[in-house]
Amino acid sequence: MDEQEWNAGRLLETSGSYWRACALHAAVKLGVFSVLGDEELTGRDVARELSADARAMTMLLDALTAMNLLCKTGDQYSNAAASRSLLVKSSPQYVGHMIMHHHHLVEAWSRLDEAVMGGKPVRARASFDDEKVRESFLMGMFNNAMNLAPQLVKEIDLSGRHSLLDLGGGPGTYAIHFCMQNADLKATIFDLPTTRPFAEKVIVQFGMAGRVGFVAGNYLEDSIGGTYDVVWLSHILHAEGPEECHTIVSKAVSALEPGGMILVHDFILNDPKDGPPFPALFSLNMLLGTERGRSYSDAEIKAMLARAGVRRSQRLPFRGPTDSGVILGVV
Repeated sequence: MDEQEWNAGRLLETSGSYWRACALHAAVKLGVFSVLGDEELTGRDVARELSADARAMTMLLDALTAMNLLCKTGDQYSNAAASRSLLVKSSPQYVGHMIMHHHHLVEAWSRLDEAVMGGKPVRARASFDDEKVRESFLMGMFNNAMNLAPQLVKEIDLSGRHSLLDLGGGPGTYAIHFCMQNADLKATIFDLPTTRPFAEKVIVQFGMAGRVGFVAGNYLEDSIGGTYDVVWLSHILHAEGPEECHTIVSKAVSALEPGGMILVHDFILNDPKDGPPFPALFSLNMLLGTERGRSYSDAEIKAMLARAGVRRSQRLPFRGPTDSGVILGVV
């Protein structure tokens, strides 16, 4: 729990925090950080490059400087080190796709009161939305996984395992990194047909076409097919209600060989469901965009696994920067 005491100043800071977010969103959407790259440019230079108004662009650049995202010397601006690493499109650490996904969520979050009153979503699910929204969502998942997967795969022992199913795996970032970490492992990504182009692009990018494949399907409606040593479920349960989660987990468990391993990676609530803050707020994000999705607690996920026939389960020590965790089960 966040134990910092609330006061008028902190309330107003929180209330207006979207100003900072919108300045960041605008800069990423316009490509400001990428235009600057490794250079020092004036506001007029950046505006000319982007066909923007020079006065307005300079105001945005000054605000980004105040946020320590840019540096200013005289009338010239340059990227701060973190911006050069994380916000320039050509950087391997680029997180702009996830920032644009957040940008696409702003309108829905402004209608949270409607969702709470009606109990229904006020936006389409990102994975089913128009192409631009879907691309930001999928590549945003890629951004997040690229920063997390290299660390996470080292903390999960898959020695002796030969086949992994990445169920609802999106671009397949985790499947690829598990294979990179485990020389004897091959992986299959199972996701919607619209995801295939993104996944195949990432697979080729990592030179993993011989070890990572893609199968198109809907994990709620279609059979999975095949058997595996490991099934990886990363950030898919939170999009569904409890019964849909049971369907997904049951299908995953039925695809496992005897002694197989199921790994659930998600934003995990404590058992009273009143924290940590990110999983609790993420539940509201699911309220805005899904019929029954929400964050689940440690106990709830373990109960889902037990109901599906998992003999034993445990929470691994791993903790992600937004309180994601991993629960391991063995059948």
